[in-house]
Amino acid sequence: QVQLVESGGGLVQDGGSLRLSCAASKNYFGVSSMGWYRQAPGKERELVARITSTGRTNYADSVKGRFTISRDMAKYTVFLQMDSLKPEDTAVYYCKIAQDRYFYQPDFGSWGQGTQVTVSS
Repeated sequence: QVQLVESGGGLVQDGGSLRLSCAASKNYFGVSSMGWYRQAPGKERELVARITSTGRTNYADSVKGRFTISRDMAKYTVFLQMDSLKPEDTAVYYCKIAQDRYFYQPDFGSWGQGTQVTVSS
């Protein structure tokens, strides 16, 4: 199994920034996507952003223009730069790695433990 270690969450004021990091123990799935989901209390888990093995990115409409996903291919690490944070961004953020073709399938891939992001109004 792949271990994903997340860091960078915390408390920030409205309009502030945070940078999340997620490091995989290895590229277990070979050609893989890495990305971030989030889940707020009482809500379903939703995709925030992903980056494919070739560097193509996808973002939720709610974060487009504010968040930037990137990765270090050699170190199997994914980052999420979160700018202009809003209270509605408050959630637990989960890192995921999976094969490109299966990234959006919930039963495929490995998940991080989650890191709390809280944006105060």
